[in-house]
Amino acid sequence: MKYIPTLPEFVTWIEQKWSDLPCLSDTVNTYTYSQVCDRVARKRALLNSFGLQKGDKVAILDNSTTDAVEYFLAATSGGYVAINLPAMLPAQAIVGCCMKFGVKVLAAGPSFIEAVKEAPCKVIAISDMADHTAPVATVDKNDPAAIFFTGGTTGAPKGAILPHRALMRGALNGLYAPGHQLGCHRYACVLPLSHVFGLIFSTLSVLYKGASWFSVGNTKDTIGKLPVIRPTMMVAVPGICEILLGLIKMYGKNFLGGALKVIISGAANVPPKLIGEFDELGINLFGGYGMTEGANLTTGNIDVKTRPTSVGKLYPEQEAKVVDGELWFRGDNVFLGYYGEPEKTAETLTPDGWVKTGDLVRFDEDGFMYIVGRIKNLIILSNGENISPESIEEPFYKDNKLRDCLVKEDEMDGRKVIAIEILPRIDEFGNAPWEEVEAYFKELVGKVNATLPSTHQVSKITVRKEDFKRTGALKVSRNQ
Repeated sequence: MKYIPTLPEFVTWIEQKWSDLPCLSDTVNTYTYSQVCDRVARKRALLNSFGLQKGDKVAILDNSTTDAVEYFLAATSGGYVAINLPAMLPAQAIVGCCMKFGVKVLAAGPSFIEAVKEAPCKVIAISDMADHTAPVATVDKNDPAAIFFTGGTTGAPKGAILPHRALMRGALNGLYAPGHQLGCHRYACVLPLSHVFGLIFSTLSVLYKGASWFSVGNTKDTIGKLPVIRPTMMVAVPGICEILLGLIKMYGKNFLGGALKVIISGAANVPPKLIGEFDELGINLFGGYGMTEGANLTTGNIDVKTRPTSVGKLYPEQEAKVVDGELWFRGDNVFLGYYGEPEKTAETLTPDGWVKTGDLVRFDEDGFMYIVGRIKNLIILSNGENISPESIEEPFYKDNKLRDCLVKEDEMDGRKVIAIEILPRIDEFGNAPWEEVEAYFKELVGKVNATLPSTHQVSKITVRKEDFKRTGALKVSRNQ
């Protein structure tokens, strides 16, 4: 498939290429590509009627709806910069975001209109459109197209500015696992459009290949409609994959509709047990690696059966290098910087275009990449040695009775030690008493410690009855 460098060209292309194929659906209303592009053109005309200038900010606040997708396409193909606001933001934060980014127009879903009434900008309903169409704008591939919030597992969220070239490179990458083209599928969109994974891989890539996109709004409702949607492919974070697996155990494989063949997962560690359990159901669970600053997709792994702990091989048309253990990359997929934060931009983006990821990695002899840890998470031992908690966590994730864990520095008897908190897969223990669960993981810690240098061994163990605090991507938050 050819690389289309801008959103205006993309919207024109999909209308011509896939015209009569089903495009967006909420299971009640289904619109063809031609109909969607007409609706986008009418929404683009409405935005134009407000006297907006090229590069002005248009915010979108809704669940994952067909209208929200259309307004994103309308804004970006109209030469404006789209900002998908997270649906969980409180009213005060919405007002703050509109002020910070200088939002001119905010398109809000029916559930959010009341929350945005004090927004310092023009507010319209997400379903509003003009009675006439407007042509796409002329933009350069390096012009800003969208702003996404990013903060990882630590730190305050920042607004990463992605240009047209980056969004479209990420969307094109989503058509492939490195070395293989993914077929045309029915997608159930369970990720929020405010998340770069949900907007690029789970939406733009879908439209790129002429596939069908389904959502009934929020994640919970869309998951509940899977028997009706009957998706053949999904994009989900590991936390959602865990939820899906639990629902399958309760209601049977047909809960997913009976047609699901592939799940692409990322944004957090994909446990080998999850890969194995989905494989037993005839569903391929593929992992990968990416970040908002790189338009979502940097590596992908379809060889999960032989390399379950790898995040795969690099996608094409990007350079990568390892500097003092840290992954750096550059290419069309690289962001422009953090909005209004030049110092933080300089910390991440070099003058010659390299993104310093903050991720510690290694490559094997066949080019498969493995995440070793995060620079910000390093634990400094008393002897001055730096160790990554992720490197200690890795062997624990090989145990089928562990769901998640968190290694961190703690204190015990007045001295600093390495501690671990473990969240068990409690259904694996049947009706066993809690004491047996704790004893099992204490024994597991002992086995792992036996493989580690004395300075790296875990001294303090906590087995959790309650889930970890998690990020918006359902990763375990390191700020527990």
